[in-house]
Formats: sequence, C-alpha cells, structure tokens
Amino acid sequence: MSIQTELRGLTGARGVAAWFVVLYHIRYGIAGLPDPLLRMFAKGYLAVDFFFLLSGFVIWLAWHDRLRAAGSAGIAVFLQRRVARIWPLHLVMLAFAVALALAMLVTGRDASAEFPWPELPLHIFLVQNWGFTDSLTWNDPAWSISAELSAYLAFPLLVLATDWRRWPTWALIGAAAVVLGILHIVMARAGAPTLGWQIQRFGVLRCLAEFTTGSILCALWLRWRDWRPAPLLTGTVMIATAGLWVAGVAETATVPALFAASLLTLALIDPINPLARRLPHYLGEISYATYLSHFLLFVVFKLVFVTDPRAIPPAYVALYLALVLTASIVLYHGVERPAQRWINRWSPVRAPHWSGARTG
Repeated sequence: MSIQTELRGLTGARGVAAWFVVLYHIRYGIAGLPDPLLRMFAKGYLAVDFFFLLSGFVIWLAWHDRLRAAGSAGIAVFLQRRVARIWPLHLVMLAFAVALALAMLVTGRDASAEFPWPELPLHIFLVQNWGFTDSLTWNDPAWSISAELSAYLAFPLLVLATDWRRWPTWALIGAAAVVLGILHIVMARAGAPTLGWQIQRFGVLRCLAEFTTGSILCALWLRWRDWRPAPLLTGTVMIATAGLWVAGVAETATVPALFAASLLTLALIDPINPLARRLPHYLGEISYATYLSHFLLFVVFKLVFVTDPRAIPPAYVALYLALVLTASIVLYHGVERPAQRWINRWSPVRAPHWSGARTG
C-alpha cells in the first residue's frame, strides 16, 4: 500500500515557523530592533499553533489508512515511531540542560527556578505539561513536545472513532469550527488574553484542539486538491480571519482559524509552493532540532558572549543565529535521524508491510 506522506511545501513552512519561535525568544535582546519588527517577533509564540495544526494534518495523512488496516499491530508501530521521532533529541537537549544546571551550580549561580531538580523526572518522560507544573522550566520549548505526546496517544482513538472522509464537506467544516470554538470558549472564560497564556494550564487543550482540526483539514485537502477554486476559497477565509484579528477580535477566536485556512491553502498550492524548494524544505527537515536547541543555546550564548542581554549587537545576533543553524544540522544528522533509525529497527511486534515515503 503506497501512501503519500509528505507535502514538501508544508515541511518548508515548518522551518519558517521554527525560526519565528527563535526570533520570539531573542527579540528583547536585539539592540536597535525597530518597533514593527519587535511587535511581529512578539507573536512568534503563535508558530506553535501552526505546528499543532500541521502535525494533525501530516499524521492523519500518513497514518489514518495504516491504522485502520493494521489494527493493534499498527497502533504499536505508530506509537513506537512517534517516540523515535521526538524522544531521543529531547533527551539529548535535556542532558545538555542538566549539564548547564550543574555548571551554574558549581560556579555559584542560583538557577533553581529555571532548573528545578524535583521536576526533572517529569521532563524525562515528557509529561511536564500535563498539569503537573505551574511554570516552564529546563528546556522551555519542550512543553509543546509534551503536549504533542498527548495528541499522539489520543490519535489512535480518533482514528477508531471516526473516518473524516465519510463526512460531508459541510460537516467537516462545522466540526473544525466546533473544535476551535470550544478552545476559544474555554480560554476566554478563563480570561486568556492570548493563546500563549498559562501554557502549563491550557497547552494540552490547545494542542489537542488544533491537532484534531489539522486532521480535518487533511480530509478537506484530499477532497479539494484537484478542485481549482479551492485555493481562492481558503485564501479568502485566510484574509477574512486575518482582518478580524487585526481589527481586535480575540486572538483565541481568530488565529487558529487563520492558521487553519493558511495551512490548507499552502497544501492546495503545494506543486507551486515556493516553500517546497530545496533550501526551505531542508530548513523544515531540521526544524525540530532548531526548535529544541535554540533556547538553551541562547542561555549559553548570553553567558559566554553577552555583557548586556538587553542590547546584543547585530553581529552577535548573527553569530547566534549561525550557531543555531549549525547545531540544527549537526543534531539532525548526528542524533535525530540515526536514533530514529536505530529505534525503528527494533519492534515488539511485527510491523505491517507498508510502502511509500517515510513519515518522519
């Protein structure tokens, strides 16, 4: 059974989103950054919402038919491959954080707030964002990987519960609207001003809602990919929701819908999507390493090279960005992919015979 498992333009979009997260975390340190760029980079945390939608899309595309055809054996293989995808690099970066915490402890710096030792086991098992903590610690961006793990565990249940392909189009759009509407209502009633508010409390809900919506988007893409007016339709929705956001309508109500329409538009134009070209596609390939490494690298970079963390000269910012890119390449080829292949060679069950592109 040959299954298409990648749209190259979406992989490229993941790379762009990862670098927006990088710029979000360093924005206050860039000396002389113009206010418009500062405001734009300040919204970089929203790239994670795009990640969640994209993850639901590509995992539904790659695994829905497989899980339905293979049953429990397919579920075991699916979970093993997701673990192989996210855990090794996470553990390497967590070990780096432990080494950094020990170095700061030895040199007399108090880093107990950023690196609380009693919480370390939660991070090892990637459950730190399941309501067990009240702040982001150790490697802060890993909160979203913890939330993604909950979505991976729920995905086989979603597959068994429904087949989006059997739903009429109006029902698919309605289901996506309901799921994102629930996310908005829950966060709005709690007084959330942004999607990034109280991540430790709402991160898993944010992930599950957007991951589920991403799977619905994939079903719509399969239905609309050869319908020529489709990109115009989704592009119109994208512009309309962006206008509502700019006009002041709540971020929790507009941004997930904006990103959903954007993701579907990018998928529909994939054959001509400039993000499918070699360089952006490669940045997307190494984006997980970029995402997981950049935060701790910035901590170390500031300790070693920076005297005033609120006014880092542009040359030093460029040096840091080059360091992140280099580390991403090394971690992807030296840790992420080899560990993934090694884990996937071992399986507690016999994997069903599947052909097609790798699922990542």
